[in-house]
Amino acid sequence: MNYNYRYRLNPTVDIEERLAWTVDTCRQVYNHFLHRLNRTDDTSAYSEQKLLPSLKKWWNDLKDVHSKVLQKVVQRLYDNLSTLRGRKDNGYRVGTLKWKAPDEYRSFTYSQSGFKLKNTSGRTRLWLSKLGEIPITLHRDLPDDADIKTVSIKQEPTGKWYAILGVETPDEAPKKPDTPEKCVGIDVGILKYAHDTDGTAVESLDLSNKRERLERAQRTLSRKQHGSNNWEKQRRAVAERHADLKQKRWDFLHKLSNYYAREYDLVAVEDLDAKGLMELPDNSRNRVGASWGTFLRMLEYKCEREGTHFVAVNPRGTTKVCASCGISTDKPLWVRKHSCPSCGFEADRDTNAAWNILIRGLKKADIGAGCSESTSPEIFDFWLANESLCDSSTPVETALPTDTVVSAKRVVETGSPVRTVRSV
Repeated sequence: MNYNYRYRLNPTVDIEERLAWTVDTCRQVYNHFLHRLNRTDDTSAYSEQKLLPSLKKWWNDLKDVHSKVLQKVVQRLYDNLSTLRGRKDNGYRVGTLKWKAPDEYRSFTYSQSGFKLKNTSGRTRLWLSKLGEIPITLHRDLPDDADIKTVSIKQEPTGKWYAILGVETPDEAPKKPDTPEKCVGIDVGILKYAHDTDGTAVESLDLSNKRERLERAQRTLSRKQHGSNNWEKQRRAVAERHADLKQKRWDFLHKLSNYYAREYDLVAVEDLDAKGLMELPDNSRNRVGASWGTFLRMLEYKCEREGTHFVAVNPRGTTKVCASCGISTDKPLWVRKHSCPSCGFEADRDTNAAWNILIRGLKKADIGAGCSESTSPEIFDFWLANESLCDSSTPVETALPTDTVVSAKRVVETGSPVRTVRSV
């Protein structure tokens, strides 16, 4: 399996200047081959990479950049071109590749060779060819049997440098259970970030103070003369505020998705069009801040890593349909409680949606999953009416679980960030 591990670098002033010089040189190489691409027919990444040795004869600066790094620059250009053509084939209106300005090109990549992790005097350092040794903060260990395939060096807008290690482990993903026992449906929202069928409601992150600090920093930046030293200093302050917001949001999403992937055998979610939702006119800022698309992508790859079934279902009507009898009733957004006029079933609006998501997920997965002990008789009867999704055993006759509200600050990650074997 393949993983990416991101670590902070602590370069000296001299090494930092060399890193910045290497990034800028790679940017110029990218623009050079883009110029050739626009004026030469029938080019490919392989044919252009073969020109690099002759290019070094008159471009002396390239001799101070590792050969694999230069090859990845050319490959990056043609990967961007392939992505652009793919979007055009799918009906999108696209333009052409643009030259990279200094602020638009911030990374370079070593592939297969030219890098090594060293332990010098009890401190881990990353050795890079043509650059030297750089202190690296290994805040978490790599898997013991991991083989590092690539190393990407990136400078964030804050000015900090990071190394992204692409590692490969011989372990394969655990086999998904044929008959999952612990199943959960998740409905995401804004007031409460996630409701699940086990009665847990996770609150959304309160980042209002962070946003206010960002807005104040942006207003201060707008009053600076563009390009001045004070402007650059304040620009970094704005970038720090953005990075702080992103870090807290991603930490929350990683921990929450990791919990569901490890604690359940099957996870059912809505197949949301996150981009389409952000383009709606009302409440778009909260939709962007919720990062539903990011959460679902994290949950999907972590379920694959942990051997958990991941099922994305059509979200249409999950809020309106009664999870007990299947009758659809219109409910405006401000109505937060589901009360079915047909069967009298009452539940929280989002809890009812979570049950519908789980029911659709079980049908789509076509898995003979057992019912949870907390399943109500009404839900159980509805499942039986839909292709007998549950087994023949009668569940305990209890009502739907009462929602347990969990603060976003208390979302903690279970276990190690490195994949562990599921306990039976």
